[in-house]
Amino acid sequence: MAARIAGIDRGSLAKKAGLRVGDIIQSINGIEINDYLDFMYASCREEIEIALEDRTVRIENEDYLPLGIQFPTLLIDQPRACHNRCIFCFIDQLPENMRESCYFKDDDYRLSFLQGNYVSMTNMTDADVERILRYNIPRINVSVHTTNPELRVKMLHNKRAGEVLSYLKRFVDGGLNLNAQIVLCPDWNDGEELNRTISDLGKLGGSLESVSVVPVGLSNHREKLEPLRGFDKGSATAVVEQVTRWQNRFLESHGTRLVYLADEFYIMAEMPMPGFEEYEGFPQIENGVGLCASLADEFYGALKSRKRRKPKKKKTVVTGRISYDFMKKLTEELDGDLVQVVPIINHFFGEKITVTGLLTGGDLISQLKGRELGDKLLLSSSMLRHGEPIFLDDVTVSDVENALNIKAVVVPNDGHALLDALLDR
Repeated sequence: MAARIAGIDRGSLAKKAGLRVGDIIQSINGIEINDYLDFMYASCREEIEIALEDRTVRIENEDYLPLGIQFPTLLIDQPRACHNRCIFCFIDQLPENMRESCYFKDDDYRLSFLQGNYVSMTNMTDADVERILRYNIPRINVSVHTTNPELRVKMLHNKRAGEVLSYLKRFVDGGLNLNAQIVLCPDWNDGEELNRTISDLGKLGGSLESVSVVPVGLSNHREKLEPLRGFDKGSATAVVEQVTRWQNRFLESHGTRLVYLADEFYIMAEMPMPGFEEYEGFPQIENGVGLCASLADEFYGALKSRKRRKPKKKKTVVTGRISYDFMKKLTEELDGDLVQVVPIINHFFGEKITVTGLLTGGDLISQLKGRELGDKLLLSSSMLRHGEPIFLDDVTVSDVENALNIKAVVVPNDGHALLDALLDR
């Protein structure tokens, strides 16, 4: 895919050098530009020679400033598709007739570096590993799930799934930092298999920054897929106790807890959440690890600085069923009774899906229609497509507003922002 320039920042080095929208970069300092990693690596020089189709441009960049070049896509290249058929893959559990982009499964180590995505490594080659190390990429996030090679082959339905675990050691030896993820499936990679995985990962040393353990999500659309069961209070309790033992062990031997559980485990087990400090900087918050603790800390901290603690008018906060009790307790810190929290049942994916981020506009409309909602409806930004006011079912925020005759406010996953929205700031 050609490295065609789609935009140039005003006043940038690229603009001053005479680069134009539509120019196609062939190479920089003799390095062929096939994707954004090539561009980043090749352009990080004091003297830059850019070979275009019709001319050569030279740029002096003693301060290593961004060149100010925009490309049509983040990668320049197309993202790499996933080669697995994981038993727990949520995309395979989507209902029919969603937008086409929802069904694309990426598994691209470049997006792991650029956006924090987790990759299985099964479509990587030795050349990719060498390239990662040569370009000195600082960090990669890996969906490990299990370090048992045979079990990993079965869980990912990919014959390379076991052998590519050797890449973890090569990354560590090359100075790369790692974050690991384990999607935990009862009867598959839990119990002693989880002990094995955590133990093996712990041996990678200081290059391993964190490990998250998240529960498998099961929708109502699992026809012809591997039979799986979810977690209940008893099994979730066992996982919390098991991982807590590992945390205590790592805290003594490594000086860090290293492995962290998704919030759902504590909620399902009806056990207290760890404190703010126990998440050690929240390295896995994008995986739902520590969201509640972070939100509560921000909310209570912001509340202390506010003279007014009562909303001007009634508000409705919508949430997934699993976080209802947490949100209810949080909002009860405000004076008065002008905030109602409404748990939404997920009919679109199925009632077993209880997280807020997978709620749809259609479910909000059908379950809130006819209710007294007050003057504003507060929606978590996690429900929407990144950067766009669109739910997973293609219903827009405007559609919700029009159907319910109420102003909707999209609130980031931030306690300060939530308090501001509740207090009309």
